[in-house]
Amino acid sequence: MDIVILAVVIAVVVLGALGGLIVGSRRRKQPPPPPPTTPDITAPPAEPHVGDEAETPREEPRRTIEEVDLPGGSAPVTVEEPPTEAPEIEIPEPTEGRLVRLRARLSRSQNALGKGLLTLLSREHLDEDTWEEIEDTLLTADVGVQPTQELVERLRERVKVLGTRTPEELRTLLREELITLVGRDMDRTVKTEPEDRGPGIVMVVGVNGTGKTTTTGKLARVLVADGQSVILGAADTFRAAAADQLQTWGERVGAHTVRGPEAGDPASVAFDAVKEGKETGANVVLIDTAGRLHTKTGLMDELGKVKRVVEKQAPVDEVLLVLDATTGQNGLVQARVFAEVVDITGIVLTKLDGTAKGGIVVAVQRELGVPVKLVGLGEGADDLAPFEPEAFVDALIGE
Repeated sequence: MDIVILAVVIAVVVLGALGGLIVGSRRRKQPPPPPPTTPDITAPPAEPHVGDEAETPREEPRRTIEEVDLPGGSAPVTVEEPPTEAPEIEIPEPTEGRLVRLRARLSRSQNALGKGLLTLLSREHLDEDTWEEIEDTLLTADVGVQPTQELVERLRERVKVLGTRTPEELRTLLREELITLVGRDMDRTVKTEPEDRGPGIVMVVGVNGTGKTTTTGKLARVLVADGQSVILGAADTFRAAAADQLQTWGERVGAHTVRGPEAGDPASVAFDAVKEGKETGANVVLIDTAGRLHTKTGLMDELGKVKRVVEKQAPVDEVLLVLDATTGQNGLVQARVFAEVVDITGIVLTKLDGTAKGGIVVAVQRELGVPVKLVGLGEGADDLAPFEPEAFVDALIGE
């Protein structure tokens, strides 16, 4: 019995100790603090949440412009753009006597021909070897075979008759014969003033690289300097820069440029230029043509088409062929081809100051039967001059 009572007491004590341990551990273990509450954020009306569908717009009262109080102050500031300045119009140099004024420049590069001839003719005895040297000098200067033979024959006859030859007599003799060879009586006027109508129509043709577009722009300056109004037709639609280049030349002297789309129809541009020239009462229409084409049609066929289309409105008064004087006899080959198609009426020789071969003037005139009407003597804007035989020959033989 005592043993039973003792076992019960021990069991009660053990249970009591276990219950105290459990209560103590619960008191020492604190629960974690509750998480902070997140404030409710109301999304603006009609704005979609990320990843959610847009909410249905809510009707809200809105104030009209009359109900809104506007802040006082000055009127809104208007920003004025600076005015676009028109390009300054230049006054070209007068053309009268322009070649004479440029003679010094021409003579520096050209008088090798004249001085060489004078030196040979001044020899005490003019034997056959000397006359052969004279022929070689003329041929080297690109005078051409037939003109050279004619000039030598005339010089031989006159020197034989003259007898004693002073330097001044020889210079006068040579000057007279060269002027005769160049052609004193040829009509070198650029025909830009038709009597029965207006405007005068001038086509400028030639291969690329001869300075054709530049020459057209310089010719516009020559005409403006003579008091004429000019319309430019940029019919060289193959070269992207040609129309821009021509327009720049025109703007400098107040001449309007008619142009079309790149790689467009050249004949269409030429037609529009003549049409505008007639409508505006211009004195002259200058048409710059292509020296090569982007199409499969031949260059000459296209030039012929341009001329035919233009002549549906009015006849073409001048067809000027631009030749590079430095090309010599190669330029004559070009001249023959162009002359077969567009009926050349005049020659423009460019870069004449850059070569001693001034005889190309004679050769090209003989080849085509048309006169040299203009010569280019440099890179300056006013370095295109009407051709004057006397001034040219004086430059050849020097003072």
